[in-house]
Amino acid sequence: MSDVPDLSSDDEHYQEDEWQEMEATETPVTCLFCSNIFPNVDETVVHCEKVHGFDLSTLKIKFNMDCYSYIKLINYIKTHKSNAEDIMRADKSLWDDEKYLQPVGNDEWLMFDFDSITEKSHSPKTYHANVENGVVTLSQAHFLELQKTIQSLTEQFKESQTHLQMAKEDMSTMQVSMQSIVDGGSVNNIGDSTLIVDCVSKVPLECDEGYFNSYAHFGIHYDMLSDKVRTQSYKDAILKNTNSIKDKVVLDLGCGTGILSMFSATAGAKKVYALDQSDVIYHAMDIIRENKLENVIKTVKGRLENTKLDSKVDIIVSEWMGYFLLFEGMLDSVIYARDNCLNPGGILLPNRCNISLVANGDTDMHKKLIEFWSDVYGYKMNCMKSEVVREASVDIVSSNHIISESCIVKDIDLYTCSTDIVNFTSEFKLPIISDGFVTSLVGYFDTFFELPQTVSFSTGPHETPTHWKQTLFFFRDCKEVKKGDVIEGTITCSRLKTDVRGLSVLINIFGKSHKFILS
Repeated sequence: MSDVPDLSSDDEHYQEDEWQEMEATETPVTCLFCSNIFPNVDETVVHCEKVHGFDLSTLKIKFNMDCYSYIKLINYIKTHKSNAEDIMRADKSLWDDEKYLQPVGNDEWLMFDFDSITEKSHSPKTYHANVENGVVTLSQAHFLELQKTIQSLTEQFKESQTHLQMAKEDMSTMQVSMQSIVDGGSVNNIGDSTLIVDCVSKVPLECDEGYFNSYAHFGIHYDMLSDKVRTQSYKDAILKNTNSIKDKVVLDLGCGTGILSMFSATAGAKKVYALDQSDVIYHAMDIIRENKLENVIKTVKGRLENTKLDSKVDIIVSEWMGYFLLFEGMLDSVIYARDNCLNPGGILLPNRCNISLVANGDTDMHKKLIEFWSDVYGYKMNCMKSEVVREASVDIVSSNHIISESCIVKDIDLYTCSTDIVNFTSEFKLPIISDGFVTSLVGYFDTFFELPQTVSFSTGPHETPTHWKQTLFFFRDCKEVKKGDVIEGTITCSRLKTDVRGLSVLINIFGKSHKFILS
């Protein structure tokens, strides 16, 4: 390691005589518009301005140029052998293309600081004026300088007018955007058009990174993998139906650690695309290599809507379900994959899901969550109750507290549904099976893999708990019911206006409307 230089800043190793100053040298510079050569760039700039009318300071103001714009300008002139008059008369920066960052020959113009050049050209100058009999006589140089100043101010005025017009247009666009949000749906501006964001594929990737980053942590993958109901169901659906998987091309959408990809490879898949935008994909690569399945499984980092696969697939397997089934909006990506990546007659795993409601009579949980605010260390905080119930809760509900039969409010066929499936209204009837107080409605979902060997699982309160738990819609006031009563109402589910992956749920029951959000 003795050949490695010591870069330490320790004073005792510092030797002032080890540093040598570079001598300043002047390199001849050729004019951009003729063959004249000058000893330095300053004199060349003066020559270009006086002889050819090429004024860098005016161009800098006119086009709001920085050092990169300057480099592009020089390379543009060298490439196209432009004349100064065309450059100065241009109404837009003709050189505004990344390709002009590539140097053209050993051009000494590019070795100088554009800012210092323009600063020199703006150095204040002093002129004397003769005044006789009320008549002011200016020198030619003074007159030319005034003309230049007027031209510069005129360009600044034009630029200000342009910026003002752009600001007006931006304000108009903002008004349209705000109106769109109020009417329904968030918006994105793309070019000159306003795009209503009503599904995940329309969300710019940079605006969606927060969602994927939430899956980059160990904890969430531990929760999912240790959920035996979830993981064993996928394993059974794949490995008990090897005849449906063998020699097929599979897409594991949102692969996470790659467990479903490895199930598919073990079942005999010819090729598996394991795709995920989250950084967990890098761990999946290691896991797949560790299990010697890299020849079958190809990992792909990216959001499907922004990624092109090498080929279409025969099977799409995805664990896309969120709280209350539809939260997180990943169903949008499955539908996109189905429409753009799946071969005709292909298989979706799972292929069907439904959402159900059931009445909850857990008064202790209600007191803990709602009545808590009536007396907080001796102070009343009742105003918080409405805010608390507005947010849907996610928790495990004991079957002992269920006081009604369940009712399916939405059945989803993944082969035919569209991204608008999130927006629905359904009526429901819940027959009461025991006396009690309705404190909330509980939402859950069932999932089906309808293959030759059918597999299904439920996230309901009567089944083994899963990491999805149940979604609770609490009411501020409890409602007493008797066995034999039938609760009737409607539920309306829709995308949140401000978060395409979030949900708004409106429940009309007991003569009142109750609004909830999942976000």
